[in-house]
Amino acid sequence: MAQFLIDNETIKLVQSLIEKKADKRLISKLGDVHYADIAEVIENLSVEEAVYLIKLLDSEKTAEALAEVDEDFREKILPQFSAKEIAEEIEELDTDDAADIIAELPEERQEKVMSEISDSEHLKDIRELLTYEENTAGALMAKELVKVNENLSVLKCLNEMRAQAEEVTRVHSIYVVNGKNKLIGRLSLKDLLTANSKAIVKDIYIPKVDFVNVYEDVEEVAKIMSKYDLEAIPVVNDKKELLGRITIDDIVDVIKEEADKDYQLASGISNDVEADDSILELSRARLPWLFLGLLGGLGSVFILRDFETIMMKPHLRSLFFYTPLIAAMAGNVGVQSSAIIVQGIANDAVKGSLLNRLLKEVGLSLINGFFLAVLLIGFGWIINQDLILSLTVAGSMMGVIIVAALIGTFVPIILNKRGIDPAIATGPFITTANDIFGIYLFFYIAQTFLNF
Repeated sequence: MAQFLIDNETIKLVQSLIEKKADKRLISKLGDVHYADIAEVIENLSVEEAVYLIKLLDSEKTAEALAEVDEDFREKILPQFSAKEIAEEIEELDTDDAADIIAELPEERQEKVMSEISDSEHLKDIRELLTYEENTAGALMAKELVKVNENLSVLKCLNEMRAQAEEVTRVHSIYVVNGKNKLIGRLSLKDLLTANSKAIVKDIYIPKVDFVNVYEDVEEVAKIMSKYDLEAIPVVNDKKELLGRITIDDIVDVIKEEADKDYQLASGISNDVEADDSILELSRARLPWLFLGLLGGLGSVFILRDFETIMMKPHLRSLFFYTPLIAAMAGNVGVQSSAIIVQGIANDAVKGSLLNRLLKEVGLSLINGFFLAVLLIGFGWIINQDLILSLTVAGSMMGVIIVAALIGTFVPIILNKRGIDPAIATGPFITTANDIFGIYLFFYIAQTFLNF
């Protein structure tokens, strides 16, 4: 399919055709366009224009586009449709997408829309998906799949697959169940096509099959599918009864959402916000961490005041000029260490004991700290700084780097064990903590060595 170019000219043309109510030209322009491109066009229109376009185009196309549209914009669109019109769109969607859209509606409207869905099986599946908690495999799965009984002959199996495949957008796998609907394996299409037509499924199926429990967290599902390079994974209950499947497109959305959330946490944004959200929403998301930064800054002020006697000694005043350097090194090292640990936790790569991990960070910090300390001593020599002062600053910086690395390693691991998203440790939290501790440690070590 040729790529559909979406630029300002295209959007203006669509808006112009909508304004003129040139329906035939609109259908001609967008009728064969992929639903993902339709969704992008819709997001660039006003609510009224978007509603007009959705009502004009075929539901088979607009339903998929509606599922792709940004959730916030979709919430503005849906109230403009009647319960029957929403139901018509819903009936064109797979159960997972259908359940997602219905879940966004107010409870009263949900029932009105579902009462308009004519396909009783489709409605039953949607109601089931709505019962699962958000961020579980059950809430993410689709009911559409191809499954066959182990006792079917190959010929009957092919007929059964043809009938089921009509309701499935993409057939990733063929699952094998027993008489109690328990998942026992999968079928290779090659084995199926090359087998004798009178052969029985249980003689040719593959017993090994990856699956997840319906209550599994979606992040764990994403890790499993990523680890084993799966395009789809079946979902079972505690009795191992086959309930549905999760496909790679849904997992990509989960990974993207988690990455966006972690990036915002690391940037000091506590709530899930977007650039076009209101000033109030953006302020609520940013202000808590800015407040933390303010407290950190005030903490640094009090620490500096405790060591203000340095200013009375001309040969030690230079220590104050190194304060920003020490704070920056502490913050940078802490963020580096925490970022690596958070990434490792996300990928299940953090193995072994906490003590071994901390010892490794100490060794790494000693190497990096020593190299930077030598550079700092060289800088002091170039500017004719007192050697004792240079050695003190360099030694203090090494101590700060080691402690900052330990904090950057220790904090995200502890947060993760307490059930708190460790991504929070790569942002202002760890930077502010290390800035304060780094400045205090710098002056404390300097005071010890220089005896002031």
